[in-house]
Order: sequence, then C-alpha cells, then structure tokens
Amino acid sequence: MASFNKVILIGNLTADPELKQTPNGVSVCRFTLAVNRRFARSEQGQQTADFITVVAWRQSAEFVARYFKKGRPILVCGQIQSRSWTDQSGQKRYSTEVVADEVTFVENKSDTTVAGGTQPQQQYTPDAYGAPSFSNAPAAGNFEEIPGDDSLPF
Repeated sequence: MASFNKVILIGNLTADPELKQTPNGVSVCRFTLAVNRRFARSEQGQQTADFITVVAWRQSAEFVARYFKKGRPILVCGQIQSRSWTDQSGQKRYSTEVVADEVTFVENKSDTTVAGGTQPQQQYTPDAYGAPSFSNAPAAGNFEEIPGDDSLPF
C-alpha cells in the first residue's frame, strides 16, 4: 500500500524563533505556528486557532531565525513526525510535530514594516503592467490585404 505524508501550513509565529546547535554543530530551530481554523465558534463568533510545533534543520533553521519574528506569517511545507521518549521522572512522553522541508515568506517585503516603525516606500510598477488601453482607431491599417485565394500555397 502506498503512503504519503505532506503538510502545507500558513500561520503566524507565536514567539521569536530561537536558533540552537546540536553537539555536532547542526542548526535546529523549533517554533510554534498559530493556524486559524476555517470556521468560527457560532456562539461567540471568535476565530479558533490550532498551535502547531514545527522543527526546521540546517539552512532552513538559519533562514527562519534570521528573517522571522513573533507575529509574522510564514509558509511551511514538511511532514508530520511522531516521537516518544522517557522523561527524567521515568514517564513516557509523546510529541507530534511538523518537520519542515521548506519555509518561505507569505507577504511581500513592501507589506511589512521596516525597523524603526516606518512604512517602506511603494515599489515602482512600470506602465507595461497596468491595464491595457484600447483605442477607437480603425484596425484595418495594421493588416495586409491578401489579393485572392489563388496565391495561397494550400
């Protein structure tokens, strides 16, 4: 039987990510995402969120620690992983988390606030990307008249 384990999340960081190193020098960053559910509680109309633990390794961990802060939206692609261990008091503990394969920005750089609290300047958008303009000029001047069907090769 085939199996598939892929998770795609967009959420906001609940705290500043903290970069750590394993004894072998591998970068690891553990953070929690608040992901809003699709529905709101009917009696209060409040949005409900799930809090999902994510672990990023190596370059992804360094990327998250460098560019993301509490409250910022982030997109995470990865897989669900469950693990268990015995704590210091001898009790068996379990954890389910998302191990990130890819992490990326959700919003444009121009959408965020620059350090110091000022809004960034608007980006330049060339006229070529604007809405097309139409003119009422006759279109016949732009086409070549074909004298007859006799000159066509087919």
